[in-house]
Amino acid sequence: MTNRLDGRIALVTGASSGIGEATALELARQGARVAVAARRRERLDALAKQLDGLGAEPLVLTADLADEAAAQRIVKEAEAYYGRLDILVNNAGVMYLEPVAEADLGRWRHMLELNVLGLIASTQAALAGMRARRDGHIVNIASTAGRVANPNAAAYSATKFGVVAFSEALRREVYKDNIRVSVIEPGVVETELREHIGHAATKDALNAWADSMRQLQSQDVAETIAFCVSRPSHVNINEVLMRPTDQER
Repeated sequence: MTNRLDGRIALVTGASSGIGEATALELARQGARVAVAARRRERLDALAKQLDGLGAEPLVLTADLADEAAAQRIVKEAEAYYGRLDILVNNAGVMYLEPVAEADLGRWRHMLELNVLGLIASTQAALAGMRARRDGHIVNIASTAGRVANPNAAAYSATKFGVVAFSEALRREVYKDNIRVSVIEPGVVETELREHIGHAATKDALNAWADSMRQLQSQDVAETIAFCVSRPSHVNINEVLMRPTDQER
């Protein structure tokens, strides 16, 4: 494979599993040096060993990305370690699904803080350096739930609609600084994300629906992200909406 990302510095949040883990490895395979952030240190350490084997000079950053200060800290630590940050992949997130009438607002508050505010905080921290260098790429992971709002997914969809809107507004603020912004909206992906669902009936129904199709794999999304960030500097893939072939909505 051509090392299309040679010399590029990336930070991937939510990298302890799923899309984040796969993305960190794919960026490393294409030549990037990669910092990884998540709460689960032992998983990050295991990932770092793989990244090291790919020559990615990994930096492990343990953080709860729902904490605004932590979300900003990891960006500054990555910049301090590598000297700059070229690519920020805001992937950390949770999916709490339940009917509005039965919703645990504490869980929903945490989801809003992680899926939206943590993403915004990390982005904000990265902008000064990217603007100073007139170079950078911010990739935000949304969902088809940011396009289609379904029952029992009201708050989750609110967070993902928010990520899509934030990404487009951000793009229009920073394009003159030569900063690119991409939002990726996957459909059903076979990851541990559905394990977060506490409402048993909703979880069972969603798992049955997912099992009825050929689901996207984390690697599918990782390769899409790598494609976006490896385009020439005059090309910005603004938005990618991707579903399993078998997914109707």
